[in-house]
Amino acid sequence: MSGGAGGKGRRRLGARWRRRRPLRTRLALAVTAAVALVAVGVCTAAFFVVRSALYEQLNLSLTQSARLAAQRNPDSGPGTLAGECRFLAAPACAEVVPADPADDPAAPYLLPVDAASRAVAAGRHAPYYTDIVHAGHPTRMLTTDYAKGRALQVALRADTVEKGIEEAAWWLALIGGAGVLVAAGLGYWVSRTGLAPVTRLTATAERIAATRDPRHRIELPPPGPPGREDEITRLAGSFNTMLGELEQSVTAQRRLVADASHELRTPLTALRTNAELLARGERLTAEQRERASLALGRQLREVTGLVNDLIELARDEEPQPLVEQVRLAPLVEHCAQVARAHWPAVPFRVRVPEGAAPPAVVPAVPARLSRLLSNLLDNAAKFSPAGRGVEVELTAPAGAGGAYGPEVTVRDHGPGISEQDLPHVFDRFYRAGAARALPGSGLGLAMARQIARAHGAELTAEAAPGGGALFRLTFGA
Repeated sequence: MSGGAGGKGRRRLGARWRRRRPLRTRLALAVTAAVALVAVGVCTAAFFVVRSALYEQLNLSLTQSARLAAQRNPDSGPGTLAGECRFLAAPACAEVVPADPADDPAAPYLLPVDAASRAVAAGRHAPYYTDIVHAGHPTRMLTTDYAKGRALQVALRADTVEKGIEEAAWWLALIGGAGVLVAAGLGYWVSRTGLAPVTRLTATAERIAATRDPRHRIELPPPGPPGREDEITRLAGSFNTMLGELEQSVTAQRRLVADASHELRTPLTALRTNAELLARGERLTAEQRERASLALGRQLREVTGLVNDLIELARDEEPQPLVEQVRLAPLVEHCAQVARAHWPAVPFRVRVPEGAAPPAVVPAVPARLSRLLSNLLDNAAKFSPAGRGVEVELTAPAGAGGAYGPEVTVRDHGPGISEQDLPHVFDRFYRAGAARALPGSGLGLAMARQIARAHGAELTAEAAPGGGALFRLTFGA
């Protein structure tokens, strides 16, 4: 537990450190790390390639030495054939090893003999290479078949190979270090060059925040071919567009305030005049007081109406439609008919209550409820194979005192919804793996659930028996 907590603490500390670093620093570090990783990887791969090539050359020399020794001594008995490999420029040392230790010569062997060597002599083991130390020097030995019941061992000093590998390692380490330094310089240059427009964008935003003047704009490079602008240029262009919209909004607000001041000045002046006139009521006749009072009331109503209109204009919102008592059966039939026109290859089968069943009526906004059902039908048709139908069923309320109201189900015969996708099917912009190749934005079902909840209903999804998906829209009782 303590180790896990320590690991989480270090991760949080690292994330907090990254968040506190400027974007330029993080970009430079990312570029440096990427290029450095590539450089180190290339140098490591080159080291192993060089090492393999040097040992391959040494193995080839050992093979040639073994062939030469076998040609010069075609049928030699066990013992040493040549023993000068202790010198760097000397030819390979060689000896013959029998499969049976009883056939060993009286003189000791020059090279080490083990069970694997006896196995090669007996034909039970393939030829192999071994790295040994001979006379205090690194040596590579080849054990291969020689004659029946005998094996041939040849060895060459590997000093040159070891030295070559060491020099290659030093050079590659030097090149890798230089690559890391070059990567750091490139990362710094890329961060400064690539983020220069972002720096200008930030400075412009800070200047606007300080001066509250949206007339500032970001300087853009000369326009190029359409569709070839980079992301930063498009971001700067979008920011300039947003500033233009903000400037228009601020201008509209200022114009609104000016117009409101102009429109209110006259009725407020009249209100003040009539109020002052009524304040000297003892000097007026009854008819004059009545006329001034009526004028004051009329002007108050005008000012009140004008203020209400200004408030609604300043909100810039559409008024909410009135809720109606909507009969679901005709609405479901209408939505299915519209879906048939949109998806002619998919049959839609609708079942609604008939006969003595009570009509399914819910309080709703017809246009919004129609949008909900259309989203469900379009989603079902999108996943239905050609010729396979979409089933829509309306269930009337169970009667007075029931726990649930009417229910609409939409079922398709497509691939269905997997267990891991089911909890996220109503999330905004979420698209399952099977739906990524299909048209759509991933907002239809999220919008459907939002409309359902606004009408006091619950929209759920489940796997349909026999395959496909089933969406259930249940209204409150």
